[in-house]
Amino acid sequence: MRGRGSHAGPLRSGVHFLVLSMLSFFGCFYIAGRLWQDAQTRLFLIKQLEKDSGQGKATVSVEEKLNILDCNKQQNRLASLEMELAAAQTQGFVPMRLMNLNTTVTSQRLVALIGILTEFGHQSRRDTIRKTWVPTGAALQKLQVDKGIAIRFVVGRSANRGDSSDKMIMNENRTAKDFLVLDDHVEASEELPKKTKIFFKTAVETWDADFYIKVNDDVFINIDKLGAMLASHWDKPRAYIGCMKSGEVFTESTQKWYEPDWWKFGDKKSYFRHASGEVYVLSRALARFISVNSAILKVYAHEDVSTGAWMLGLNVEHVDERGMCCAGSTRGVICATR
Repeated sequence: MRGRGSHAGPLRSGVHFLVLSMLSFFGCFYIAGRLWQDAQTRLFLIKQLEKDSGQGKATVSVEEKLNILDCNKQQNRLASLEMELAAAQTQGFVPMRLMNLNTTVTSQRLVALIGILTEFGHQSRRDTIRKTWVPTGAALQKLQVDKGIAIRFVVGRSANRGDSSDKMIMNENRTAKDFLVLDDHVEASEELPKKTKIFFKTAVETWDADFYIKVNDDVFINIDKLGAMLASHWDKPRAYIGCMKSGEVFTESTQKWYEPDWWKFGDKKSYFRHASGEVYVLSRALARFISVNSAILKVYAHEDVSTGAWMLGLNVEHVDERGMCCAGSTRGVICATR
């Protein structure tokens, strides 16, 4: 018994040594194979470089060639990202991971953000609106919480920052707390198209809403009727809602509504179909499109035409809502002018 046990130890040691030897052999064989493969790859690149050099091309090192290959990979990645951005229309024309970087958007999703575009010297108009359809103080906040509708008067800054015009707006806002001041816009009547573009951009960056609405400061809105109308269009992800029209293009510089780019509009007599500027609605996706592309969107002489132009090249549903026709003496179900 004792003799058999004495031979077991050397036997096990021999087996272990044999196993380790085999593992070492296969390891060395694997490493040598990988080194050979790498050498073959580099040899191929060197031959290609020599071939290129023989054709009169500038000689580049292997490292430079490898950098070129890496650059090609990056270009393919860029192309993939561009395709992803193009496909982002189902998410509001912008990838969701980019939206996650925006920390200024309010946590509460609103039904609508209403921007009333106003100017310096229009306090009497604003006061009239506050006495009619826009609540003040705690009631304004209650409207936002209970019905999901936020309302702000939208104004730019004075060309002379901090002058009396700016101070009057700031003083008025301390009491009313119902302004959206566009710091990047210099207030001027002739710059209304640019102001409208900046309004949509700033609104999207500040509020997350299903709809973004532009209103003039001489328009009165029936909030309940507006809410009911919006509810009927929640199933339209790219809705452009308003009183659709095709206004006249004025080609003479002496005319009040002169359009410098008149020659771009077909028969030079009428604009394409667009919502009248008194009040119109953009769905969330369309407002985001303006926000993302604001730097390259062209403005025309009129803000409603400009907005219509931005919509023209998109897959947009134009909704002709006659209840929003309130220009001049016309009184719609949803709006009216003073």
